[in-house]
Amino acid sequence: NLIASGLGHHIYESRWLHDKTYMDNNLHVWYRGNEGKPLKKLRFYSSWNIDAIWNRYLVNADKSFLLNMLPDLKDDFKAWEQEKKGANGLYWQYDVRDAMEETISGGRKEKNPRPSINGYMFGNATALSSILKLNNDNDAAAMYSRKADSIKQKAQSLLWNPAHRFFEVRKEQGDTLANVKEEIGFIPWYFNLPDSQYSIAWQSLMDTKTFCAPFGITTADRSHPQFRTHGCCNCEWDGAVWPFATAQTLTAMANLLNNYKQDFVADSNYFSLFNTYVESQYYRGRPYIGEYLDEKTGYWLKGDQERSRYYNHSTFNDLIITGLVGLRPRADNVIEVNPLVPQDKWDWFCLDNVLYHGKILTIIWDKTGLKYKKGKGLSVWVNGKKAGSAVELTRIMGKL
Repeated sequence: NLIASGLGHHIYESRWLHDKTYMDNNLHVWYRGNEGKPLKKLRFYSSWNIDAIWNRYLVNADKSFLLNMLPDLKDDFKAWEQEKKGANGLYWQYDVRDAMEETISGGRKEKNPRPSINGYMFGNATALSSILKLNNDNDAAAMYSRKADSIKQKAQSLLWNPAHRFFEVRKEQGDTLANVKEEIGFIPWYFNLPDSQYSIAWQSLMDTKTFCAPFGITTADRSHPQFRTHGCCNCEWDGAVWPFATAQTLTAMANLLNNYKQDFVADSNYFSLFNTYVESQYYRGRPYIGEYLDEKTGYWLKGDQERSRYYNHSTFNDLIITGLVGLRPRADNVIEVNPLVPQDKWDWFCLDNVLYHGKILTIIWDKTGLKYKKGKGLSVWVNGKKAGSAVELTRIMGKL
């Protein structure tokens, strides 16, 4: 009963497994499991698979697997261009095929350009450019870089609502913006798409009138008159907290905090939102992740329903490793660590046994040096040897 909508999350999450066999096989099933061709349902839902496969390479450095997949990925991108690229240069999608039924901005049968799929296609084009450079095919790499730049310019000019200062769905009917802030407006930062002046969109994230609810980040603006008006429990993305989207927003937020200069959100905001994400993942006192939850009570809206139980459509470990602890995967042999743990929150933490570029990493924060007895402050270790350190929780760089 494979479903393609969560595959990007699965790839990001599983890239930290020591045994890469599971995801290697999974990707071969998706891209070659139909007598050597992709499964027919590979493109049933919008996807950022190509971006995810590149980002997996940034962790496991398996160049041969990546380049072996290159023809499949180019074919996949070409098919998306043929199927979903509109006359205005933006990519469109039905809500339901974006894995989001019953939104405020559209409908199950509306073909609207959306920040989600355009973010995905920008990420996929950028990833293909990087993979082709790795393959020394610089002309093709430049072509995909131009495709990415075109998507970026179109998204910034046609999906940005200057009145709301937010990326929004553009209605095909009437060629106007939907005039509603939805959580998918943060997705462009998942791929580092926007220029710096668009960072003001993040002002809405911590606003309790807009997205910040007691039990998480809502999928739509809490102040909108249609917020949570579509009923319940048949996949409505008009406001309820959805782990799928929360994981995307937190990944995007970590990119913002690492790669942009801005004053709209801080490390403490990431820590707070991630803590809420952790605390929400319980049901009847036990660890649990469902399809979506009530933003005020934290109750899993579909409870024990089969299609909601253990809903594997988000990330968790990846958010801890790349966001909270701050290991930022790179193509070169530089180790970059930038924890998003506020200075005054934890006296110590240790992330151990991380397989990265074929080496074992350990990242330690020990405020006093008494917990782990490896010295005061933040330190990064490669195969048991110190590669970098700092007295405070700050960005550090080291070499593998």
